[in-house]
Amino acid sequence: MAKAKTVFSCSSCGHEEPKWLGRCPGCGEWNSFKEKKLPSPGAASPAGFPRTTDEPRSLSSISIENRVRRSTGIPEADQVLGGGLVEGSAVLLGGEPGIGKSTLMLQIAFQAAADREVLYISGEESPGQIKLRAERLGINSDNLILFCESSVEEILTTLDKRKPGLVIMDSIQTIHSPTQGLVPGTVNQLKYGCFELINWIRSRDAVLFLIAHVTKEGAIAGPKVIEHMVDTVLYFDHSGNELRVLRSTKNRFGSVDEIGLFNMGPTGLEQVSHPEGMFLENREGELPAGISVAPVFEGSRVLLVEIQSLTVPAKGAVSRIFSDRVENGRISRVAAIMEKHLGVKFSDQDIYINVAGGMKITEIGMELPLALAIYSARTGVQIPSDLIALGEMSLTGEIRPVPQLRKRLKAAEEMGFKRVLLPGESPEAKEWKGSPPLIARDIKEAVRKVFSAS
Repeated sequence: MAKAKTVFSCSSCGHEEPKWLGRCPGCGEWNSFKEKKLPSPGAASPAGFPRTTDEPRSLSSISIENRVRRSTGIPEADQVLGGGLVEGSAVLLGGEPGIGKSTLMLQIAFQAAADREVLYISGEESPGQIKLRAERLGINSDNLILFCESSVEEILTTLDKRKPGLVIMDSIQTIHSPTQGLVPGTVNQLKYGCFELINWIRSRDAVLFLIAHVTKEGAIAGPKVIEHMVDTVLYFDHSGNELRVLRSTKNRFGSVDEIGLFNMGPTGLEQVSHPEGMFLENREGELPAGISVAPVFEGSRVLLVEIQSLTVPAKGAVSRIFSDRVENGRISRVAAIMEKHLGVKFSDQDIYINVAGGMKITEIGMELPLALAIYSARTGVQIPSDLIALGEMSLTGEIRPVPQLRKRLKAAEEMGFKRVLLPGESPEAKEWKGSPPLIARDIKEAVRKVFSAS
């Protein structure tokens, strides 16, 4: 058997050196290096469990018929996950403090506990705190097991003893192992702890949820390698006061375009099953200048959102753009196109853009409505309240069609819109039941038809 090697690891940042140093070159801490023995090849893991191994096999010999996808019992969560939870998969969930990550996990755990044992591991809360939350949510089950522990070795021992079908770790920043240093939350602690948990569930065809903290910029805290290790990465975001948006940035078993919408209520997270018009302001009469409505696609559903624009003379020598719901670069490009092809000056204006309800929009179909809202704000001319527009804008001022037109038009009809501005002729436009569609091939023609219609 090969002799075990020795390295020196920084207890603050996890930096490793082959010999002891007085000061860590990684974080600058003094006297932080501790001796650590590396296991020899083929040795068992520090927790005493052998690592899973697999023999090389041909692609044609591998069977996936036995892989089961289970529903979480929450349709909005299933939609984001691609239809449910796949056995042997690991899911990473991040979000701001207090947004409802633990509440969502407890509700998913309760649904899963109907037919299998669920182990809810908490390194941050006591059993009493979790029990109080469960009582507020009306949750109680003998199959839902609470385990307040942060030691990787103790967690793996309990997992091997109970063999649960669903494991929830809240949160990964609290797990630690003495083999990786004395301080929890370091890079090595996170990588090692997550690897051991993921390795365990994949060898037992269980499902793992890892709850993660986020940085002040909104990204998941910790090494990026953790996002590569898991199968699905979910973010829980605010959108409005009580609205929560669950979205995926990585999914090996489904699309990353879907979103799940929830309202935070006194009894926990409640699903929003029909969100088509929930981002529209309830007004009577005409829209104020600077407002347009856009039907945008989020995954497989259409949402009608209100784009609000304000232009004021620049306060300095350089104009600025203020927006946290639409990308600043897109706003700048749309304003430049209109300045070039319409002759309306925006270079001396500060531009403010908002989306009612706090929804973040990245879809290309909102570019034409965005342009109309900015033009309306600059000129003070209102857009008709019963008109929607959709289209992508090119740098030459041309308007390009967008996909899924039929679904967008149907959603607009259901919300009571009578007029529509389209980039060109299309078979789907013949199904529009309102006034004859307005057709525009460039931004100049679009502005002329929209504002003459008002």
